Amino acid sequence: MLNVGKIEEGFVLDHIQAGKSLSIYEHLGLDKLDCTVAIIKNARSGKLGKKDILKVECPIDMLDLDILAFIDHNITVNVIKDGEIVDKRDLVLPKQIKNVIKCKNPRCITSIEQELPHIFFLADETKEVYRCKYCEEKYSERQK
Repeated sequence: MLNVGKIEEGFVLDHIQAGKSLSIYEHLGLDKLDCTVAIIKNARSGKLGKKDILKVECPIDMLDLDILAFIDHNITVNVIKDGEIVDKRDLVLPKQIKNVIKCKNPRCITSIEQELPHIFFLADETKEVYRCKYCEEKYSERQK
């Protein structure tokens, strides 16, 4: 049995879809932070069958919940202080995301003006559809 020690201050991201932890690691910029990170892939889960878990020892305010919610709003965020869970945060789809995904429409202004930020807005919350702010191109899951 694998045993990963507990952390004193930070967060544990639980119920990550199996195989998505490295994508979350990159999108959250955890590789640029000077903190301890444990990535557990394909852990057994009664709820999901298999899941990934990320344990990050750093101040919780370093976590961008909007990026995390965009990637998967079903992830459980456990906030840890003094080695104990002090809070569980629910993720809500953000109304807008910036520079997380890129517009694939070759006619979009972001293809020409490359310094423009890539901004997508939540067009349909029930279907979880995001569209480009500039050309309204629908974001496709295959682009992630």
